[in-house]
Amino acid sequence: MLPVPVPVSSTSATRIRPRTALITSADRSFRQRLSEILTGLRWQVREAEGGAQAWAEAEAAPPEAIIVDSWLPDLDLAEFLKDFRGSFPLVDLVTAGISSAEESPRGPYRQELLYALRRSQDTDTAAWNTAPALSCSNPAAGGFFSDSWPIAAPARAFPAASAPRIALPAPSSTQRGPVTIASIRSETSNRVDEAQSSGRLPELIGNAACMLEISRRVRLVAPRLTPVLIEGPTGSGKELVAEALHRLSSRSRKPFVAINCAAIPEALLEAELFGHTRGAFTGAVQGRIGRIESADGGTLFLDEIGEMPLPLQSKLLRFVECGELQRVGDNETVKVDVRIVAATHRPLAQQTQTGAFRSDLYYRLAVFLIRTPSLGEHAQDLPLLVDHFMQRMGRDAPVKRVDQGALDLLAAHDWPGNVRELEHVLERGAILAGDESVLTAAEIDFGLAMN
Repeated sequence: MLPVPVPVSSTSATRIRPRTALITSADRSFRQRLSEILTGLRWQVREAEGGAQAWAEAEAAPPEAIIVDSWLPDLDLAEFLKDFRGSFPLVDLVTAGISSAEESPRGPYRQELLYALRRSQDTDTAAWNTAPALSCSNPAAGGFFSDSWPIAAPARAFPAASAPRIALPAPSSTQRGPVTIASIRSETSNRVDEAQSSGRLPELIGNAACMLEISRRVRLVAPRLTPVLIEGPTGSGKELVAEALHRLSSRSRKPFVAINCAAIPEALLEAELFGHTRGAFTGAVQGRIGRIESADGGTLFLDEIGEMPLPLQSKLLRFVECGELQRVGDNETVKVDVRIVAATHRPLAQQTQTGAFRSDLYYRLAVFLIRTPSLGEHAQDLPLLVDHFMQRMGRDAPVKRVDQGALDLLAAHDWPGNVRELEHVLERGAILAGDESVLTAAEIDFGLAMN
């Protein structure tokens, strides 16, 4: 007698385990094409612009699969693949445009990933490759933006859980032949060559001359142990520059430790920097190493160094000179190897003349200077920055578009808080827009007092 089949409930039959894919490519159009197709196949998609970002994303939440482009802007591809396979052996790794002979282990959804790659080759790329170029008009003539420029067109305008199947448009009769992996690689290679010729770093958004100069200086000094001082107004991205210096240095696998000298009370700053022994002061119930010691072998970022009290500057100077520190309450010295990067919004060279900052410490820290400009100094980059922030906010939700009225308001603003203020204004606008997919002038709130 044949066994009676056990009925399966409709709930369990239709339950689909979420699958997450991480697309790693410096080519945004490649990421967007592949992301749309995978989303239509019920994948949850995350994106990374380079190897370091992909590694951080995988450590935070390992994906089911990772698709890696044939070039990474920050890491050697072969080394990245080898290390990634060793650290994440359960993640299905697919490299676009490269033989899959070494890609192991193969996950159960490998065919879906390869299918998505093939479909991305057949996708009509006219929307990506022939879109109108960004046009930044003279601010005095009425704004920075071209009327035809669409900011942050939604790459995924629907949640992954309810994503419909994507109907790929047929190529038009005037379009070139079908797009192949080779043509995508060629297009990517051209963009890579352009980026390399300008020397622009991926985390420093902007093509203005002052931004390209920052990237040039970072690339020149990053491989060295030279102390670097970053000067610039608040909110202009000084910590991003420090992180880029660390990422491109030989110390990139060691800690990057940041401390804001203005955010810690003067009485506690010394112990926070140098550490302390048990009972060194009231409340020190146990010993603790300081931030300097925890950065051993890596990079120590001293943000707002201009706020450091003069007595503590003397102790820091001794460490900078000899590489030895003394914990609070301890008589023994500890040898520590760190690369020091400092930042300030104050004109330290002027402060040394008034005695507000030690000149000997200044000359030790300012061996190599990098200046981050205010947003007003590279206002032509405002469209790129808006696009960047809208795309970043769209990692966990549908990407919102910014209409022309909102763009006009943004272009007319003075931006005293610089790039950080722009990011916050856009985030506030995205919240105020609710479920709407477009940010209008009504959602642009600069946080100014109402009369």
